Amino acid sequence: MTAVVSAASGSARDWQELASLFRRLVADADASSAMLFLLPREEPVLQLSMLYGTSWTALSPWARIHVKEAIPVAEATRERRLVWVGDSEVLALHFPRLALMVPEHAVAAAPVIAGEAVWGAVCLLWPPSHPGHLGTEEAAAIEAFCHRAGTLLEHSARRGHPLLPGKRPMTLTAERSRTPDRAEALAAHDYAVRLPGAMSLDVEGRTTFVSDAASDLLGVDAADLLGVRPWDRLQWLGGPAFEDRFRASLIGHRPVHFTVTRAPEECLSFELYPDASGVSVHMAPLAQAPPAGERRHVLPLVEPTEIKPFHQLMHLAAGLTETVRVSDVAETIANQLLPAFGAAGLILMTASEGRLQVVGQRGYSTAFLSLFHGHSLASDNPPARALTGHRPLFFGSFAEFKQTYPDAVQYGTRNAWAFLPLIIRGRPVGILVLSFDRTRRFTQTERNLLISVAGLVAQALDRACLHEARDDLARTLQTGLLPQRLPDVPGLRAAARYLPATHGMDVGGDFYDLIRCGATRATAVIGDVQGHNVRAAALMGQLRTAVHTHAAVGMPPDDLLTRTNQVMCDFSPGLFASCLCIQFDLTRHRALLATAGHLPPLLRHPDGRTEALALRPGPLLGVVTDADYPAVDIPLSSGLTLALYTDGLVEVPGIDIDDAIAALAGRLARAPDDDIEDLTETLLGNASHRPHTDDIAVLLVRVTRSSTTADQGLSGGSSRGKATVTDRPG
Repeated sequence: MTAVVSAASGSARDWQELASLFRRLVADADASSAMLFLLPREEPVLQLSMLYGTSWTALSPWARIHVKEAIPVAEATRERRLVWVGDSEVLALHFPRLALMVPEHAVAAAPVIAGEAVWGAVCLLWPPSHPGHLGTEEAAAIEAFCHRAGTLLEHSARRGHPLLPGKRPMTLTAERSRTPDRAEALAAHDYAVRLPGAMSLDVEGRTTFVSDAASDLLGVDAADLLGVRPWDRLQWLGGPAFEDRFRASLIGHRPVHFTVTRAPEECLSFELYPDASGVSVHMAPLAQAPPAGERRHVLPLVEPTEIKPFHQLMHLAAGLTETVRVSDVAETIANQLLPAFGAAGLILMTASEGRLQVVGQRGYSTAFLSLFHGHSLASDNPPARALTGHRPLFFGSFAEFKQTYPDAVQYGTRNAWAFLPLIIRGRPVGILVLSFDRTRRFTQTERNLLISVAGLVAQALDRACLHEARDDLARTLQTGLLPQRLPDVPGLRAAARYLPATHGMDVGGDFYDLIRCGATRATAVIGDVQGHNVRAAALMGQLRTAVHTHAAVGMPPDDLLTRTNQVMCDFSPGLFASCLCIQFDLTRHRALLATAGHLPPLLRHPDGRTEALALRPGPLLGVVTDADYPAVDIPLSSGLTLALYTDGLVEVPGIDIDDAIAALAGRLARAPDDDIEDLTETLLGNASHRPHTDDIAVLLVRVTRSSTTADQGLSGGSSRGKATVTDRPG
């Protein structure tokens, strides 16, 4: 027995016995390929540990499968039962990711159980020629393997040497039914060299044999091809195109025929014949066009149009897992799906409140899209019918389309359509419409692939819609809790801005407020609750309410933060918050400041000099109950401006926070002494136009009432302390 073994842990003898059981299973079930997954105790993730008859490179995306995923082997694990899928359309509808790779295969998956524990699962595949039901002998072979393998895995664990998978699975190569003698081997060699060109590839696509004739046709020495993938060595082979056909032949377990043009007058024909050990390649030169009156003989193998670019479909599947918003989903499928199937246009629609809503498109005009946007799901049009009927619709020509829908309108040169309903567990999410410029014969293989893609798009679109709904709810909550307008305070001018994050999964807890606390006093507050979710936004609302209540009765900043901290500790939210509080006393011409771990405010003097006030901070709110928040008293004069802000304005990866604050102070110092609204925009800079991953809140307060006391700078008297100012370049 030949095997490629990864750096797995456990007894080598036990691994050999498990491999022997696995090989026997494949033989008894007559499967074309098989995979064994083990389930470590520490996480609910199946790990690919052994495979037969297929490529590890092709299966690497399946190296780790969470037990909750929509994959037969995961379903078998979590439901502790055998899962059989013998119908290609069922495979496409219920297991779209697997159907993208093996669109017409029969699949069986079963859990490996011993005692009460699931130790792993096995998955077997058969080619499209397999009957639609699982045979009795096949089911018995699977049951016997699962029992024996489960017992082996349980005993290994009890002995203290559990079989744990390595970074790569053990790859079992095909066993020869017998070893040819010397005469047979020489005869086989002679047969190969008589062919116009012969080459052999292993399951990973590496060249194991190449004849001299094939070497001449390819224009490269045989020694340069051995051990490497031909499409990597010879760029003119078409790169991924050749590899896609190799994968289609190997994974699909069927021959593939295609041609490649090497030069204007040189064309090569390739025929690929797979088995469990690899792929045999027969190649021959072809004239660019057959002589007049002569028909070129093409083997009745797989049609080239049925082989979709494997890389593009895998990129599409991977890209959809990373999408966050509906617009991301539309952009991903437009960039990956259209070229993969040669489509000219697409329309992505959601189903909301019984109506179709166009949320993405490529290749259509706005006027044409209005024919579908907002229409009822009860309408008798193809998108509504496909979605409500939970069945895809395919039209290979406009004549066929017109026959079913006499009122159909043709857009430009579009001449074939696929209407793919997006369904999640029986619930309609939306519909994907693909259109093609030429008539098209939608083969069963292509239909299954498109249905599989629709399944992936449905999952991504559903996630994106849920995210946007949650995001909208959180932002509505957050903005609803922020002041809709700032109060008018005689002697003060104030302006504020709030910018939600443009990137990221959730919202933040930034807040600000300006509270009147008497005829000549007001308190400005800004803060930031830890976290970016609905919980943070809700806590922000509670925190702002507590601050507002305490400030409205004239409580000084130090006492206000102390009381608010006690309230927050009583909430025990598990979250913390920073907060800066400034009380303006326009009668005394003084301001009192205290901070709970917040960024320092910027003080701009009437002459434009700007500095960051280095206040002595107290701890963040919600950390300790008996915290102390020292206050600092500074003088006020007409024209003086205080700027409060949250970290989203100054925190930039790779830039020191002190340098960022100094740069912000410099921007404020250089700004014209104009309207405070314009000054706020200057402080924001280009933040409103660039992506930012954190929320930004800014509150500016300017003193407009003249003081009877001359501007004493920051050396004026203080009843609660003195501010320490650090001069910063600006």
